[in-house]
Amino acid sequence: MQMQRQQLTRALTCSLLISIMITSLLVGPTSGLVLGHSLNKRSFFEIQCKGVYDKSIFARLDRICEDCYNLFLEPQLHTLCRNNCFTSDYFKSCLEVLLLKDEMEKYQTWIKQLHGASPGV
Repeated sequence: MQMQRQQLTRALTCSLLISIMITSLLVGPTSGLVLGHSLNKRSFFEIQCKGVYDKSIFARLDRICEDCYNLFLEPQLHTLCRNNCFTSDYFKSCLEVLLLKDEMEKYQTWIKQLHGASPGV
């Protein structure tokens, strides 16, 4: 009886943890908070973006910086990657490290829309 109770408790705990992980994955990108910072229009202007704000594109580019930060865990990396509306050398380096260079044309188009000018990436 005691053994069955422990197994049931473990199964419920595992189910709860899995539910929390799935929920955080589904809600994370749409919540507007990544690494404790907001993806709202204000943060768009804070990193010197002067083009057209598109929350979806902004979140995707920011995700590249977040992934790069998660890879190296260097506190300043996320900010440096986003600097000057994703046109910094750090952003370019993150694309290389994350093996995303083959999609560079797509990222340049997105950055051009957000930056308001042709990116130097």
